[in-house]
Amino acid sequence: MGQGYVGLPLAMAAVNAGHTVTGYEPDKQRLDQLREGRSYVEDIPDKELRAALDSRRYMPTRSEAYLADFDVAVITVPTPLTDRQPDLRHVREATTVLARHLKAGALVVLESTTHPGTTRDVVVPVLEQATGWTAGADFHVGFSPERIDPGNRVWTFENTPKIVAGLTPRCRDKAEEFYRTVTKNVVLADALEEAELAKVFENTYRQVNIALVNELQRLAHVLGVDVWRTLGLADSKPFGFTRFLPGPGVGGHCLPVDPVFLSHHTRTQHGETFRIVELAQDINDSQPAYVVQRLQDTLNGRFHRGVYGARILALGLAYKAGTADHRESPAAQVVSLLESKGALVDCLDPHVPPAAVGASPKVFGPHTTPPWPLRDYDAVVLLTPHDEFDLQHIAAEAAYVLDTRGVMPDAPNIERL
Repeated sequence: MGQGYVGLPLAMAAVNAGHTVTGYEPDKQRLDQLREGRSYVEDIPDKELRAALDSRRYMPTRSEAYLADFDVAVITVPTPLTDRQPDLRHVREATTVLARHLKAGALVVLESTTHPGTTRDVVVPVLEQATGWTAGADFHVGFSPERIDPGNRVWTFENTPKIVAGLTPRCRDKAEEFYRTVTKNVVLADALEEAELAKVFENTYRQVNIALVNELQRLAHVLGVDVWRTLGLADSKPFGFTRFLPGPGVGGHCLPVDPVFLSHHTRTQHGETFRIVELAQDINDSQPAYVVQRLQDTLNGRFHRGVYGARILALGLAYKAGTADHRESPAAQVVSLLESKGALVDCLDPHVPPAAVGASPKVFGPHTTPPWPLRDYDAVVLLTPHDEFDLQHIAAEAAYVLDTRGVMPDAPNIERL
């Protein structure tokens, strides 16, 4: 249920394992691309998608007629924030659709990231009320958190450890049986809520530590200390330290969204405040504005001009290097803030197609150099360090570069965040 960054890799793995797979995708544009063998998920090449279609064991559809008689259904739909509150609308909709086609003995697994209790308190009641059956007796329910890392060539769907939990021991056995056919390492949880909490904590851990180094970076700038060299020194310690790096903010679904599910749930349902999560969220959410302020300060102080009317080249719109994923991208937020201040912004991203972001900002892709000389820009801001960018050339040609990722070579015209 859902053929996005999580559902499509799972579908392909299931096809490769010999299963017959229905890829339910209600979005017509995505569905058309799937049927034509054009993948919009970079981890799945067109060749693999076409092979799945040719095998006749993969059927992308948005028709419920093809959902009948399923043995296993996996819900991989988005769980966004709406007005900064968790939105489980898509989970409920997908579960409601599945309930109309549920047969005795079938397995329904939720993979969408959410707060502890969702599988038991949302998915199970929808299925039971629609069928009149009892979960754990007449059909099986499980939870297995997704661990997709877009663009990661080392840890893929097949070899990343997969947590599996069930409503009952028998439910967990059924879920384990399925996942062992598509992944190499299954990790069993004793309870649904343990697995749900583990997922949101994994992302909360990263969110908090990134906020810590973002705050450290701001303090180091005030102190006149090079935070990047400081982190390199700290990283020489062989124990008790994990290196995280500052940047323009956090993006994707995991970090800007998932920790909010946990903090909102604990606050509204249990009256407990997860203070460190909410503070980390505030710090990382404010980082794009901090980047713009740093750029504005330098243009004023070094070049005696403001952001208004300045020509600025933004390098990278994706939230992560090597991918086209621009969900919740801090790079896109930086560009938007610059434009709101009157800057004339051009963008380069070798992965994000111009059509994906609309008419504004002006995106030149999939190129790695703009149609004008770099020196024509008042400033270049490196937001996403794609490998395709020639950092040496940028350093040599640009009048000024704000490097938000600490990857540019040392030069008088380079300022690290």
